[in-house]
Amino acid sequence: MASKEDIRSSRRLHRRTLTPEQIAEAGESIAGHGTAWAARTSPGSGATFAVYVGVAFEPPTLPLITSLHDAGHRVLLPVCEPGRQLSWVFWTPGTNFARSAYAPIDEPVGERLASSVIAGAAGIFMPATAVDRDGNRIGQGGGYYDRLLQGLDASGQRPPTIAVVYDDDVLPPGSIPAEAFDRPVREVLTPSGVVQLGVASEGS
Repeated sequence: MASKEDIRSSRRLHRRTLTPEQIAEAGESIAGHGTAWAARTSPGSGATFAVYVGVAFEPPTLPLITSLHDAGHRVLLPVCEPGRQLSWVFWTPGTNFARSAYAPIDEPVGERLASSVIAGAAGIFMPATAVDRDGNRIGQGGGYYDRLLQGLDASGQRPPTIAVVYDDDVLPPGSIPAEAFDRPVREVLTPSGVVQLGVASEGS
């Protein structure tokens, strides 16, 4: 079995072969399928969803963020904090961004809320570089989301989670080595739609 770092490197190299047109098209498709998933997860408008801003060759999520907002939902975006922790800022079309002090990304500027706010969210859209059909996920290597999910699982207040990847990033069962701190996901959002995974539970 390949290591997580080998898989992460391989998927990143593959993503670099995508054209700007392919990336943009993926973003629009993810927005449509993701907004439909949000509607199934929390019927009606006015729910809160945690999302993130896809950068570089990641699947674009700004169309999804905008679509969720247009559907009447509230969107929380993450901010990296010391100790591999996340805080959260509510996004609006007028939100400004500033360079993160802890990661090579731009983050929303605004009132920072503790991760306890996620316990009341209707769902979490999570970044990933790959997910296998057992539900094992490889993130960007920082461990921020594994720590977030550990805390939510410990409190018994974890909302539904869905990882966002390209179609080719969904790997066969057993492809990703699982470690004790990893938290599996049940669903994956791709440009082709939502993929149901074989995981029995979300870390419980």
